[in-house]
Amino acid sequence: MQALSDVSFDLKANTIHGLLGRNGAGKTTLMRIMTGQEFQTSGDVTILGQRPHENVDVMSNISFIRESQKYPEDYTVEHVLTTGRNLHPNWDDDFARELANDFDLPHKRKVKKLSRGMLSALGVTVGLASRAPLTFFDEPYLGLDAVSRHMFYDRLLADYAAHPRTVILSTHLIDEVSNLIEHVVLIDKGAILLDDTADNLRSRACVVSGTTADVETFIHADGTTSVFERETLGNQSRITVELPFTDANQRRARELGITIEPVSLQQLVISTTGRTQQ
Repeated sequence: MQALSDVSFDLKANTIHGLLGRNGAGKTTLMRIMTGQEFQTSGDVTILGQRPHENVDVMSNISFIRESQKYPEDYTVEHVLTTGRNLHPNWDDDFARELANDFDLPHKRKVKKLSRGMLSALGVTVGLASRAPLTFFDEPYLGLDAVSRHMFYDRLLADYAAHPRTVILSTHLIDEVSNLIEHVVLIDKGAILLDDTADNLRSRACVVSGTTADVETFIHADGTTSVFERETLGNQSRITVELPFTDANQRRARELGITIEPVSLQQLVISTTGRTQQ
């Protein structure tokens, strides 16, 4: 079974990327290839201008945090933090201990005795404190409760502003991270469906609601509008369309007595992946 097919994209320097897609879309495989954990069967992968596989220079500039992070059997939280300091040249030990305290991590407890939530907190602590030029988070924060996840997002954004670097967040919790993401790579069934800035993606589509006849008149005015998603109940319709949310389109909508609103990143992702199933 082919996990990825004809995947090609560039990571933008000092940018927070969202690697988005449903479970099983190919996100983890792609991250493992980019971080030298797995070989691609064809094509080339270069990180910081070099191939990542068994490349010490590249790997010292990468932090890859997974949901199912593995540690030696006898490691404590303190061992993990010490190892992080030894592996990552940009490691900030004060920041690591501040994060560990924020997440209430018990320094002397063995990692194998930690709850899933604490394991997730330990992973994001290492990822943030590494300050690696390339930091990959493969949904390691799924074990965190909502409060802790938002604390992670806040710490990530604040530290990224102070210490810019390239961050790749793999997630299907799109609404939660939509305010963090600057660039979106959407993958589905191993193929890249979207690769653009978050702002560009938000501006390229909108949701139009109102009587079906008026909505249809609006969206087909120029005869070229692509429909992502359509919901109809009685004589009312709500349609997600590939149409820019501009002042001119807002004026046209008001004249017809219908509603137009910008599409959320999550709506766009759901509509785009849903369209590939049709």
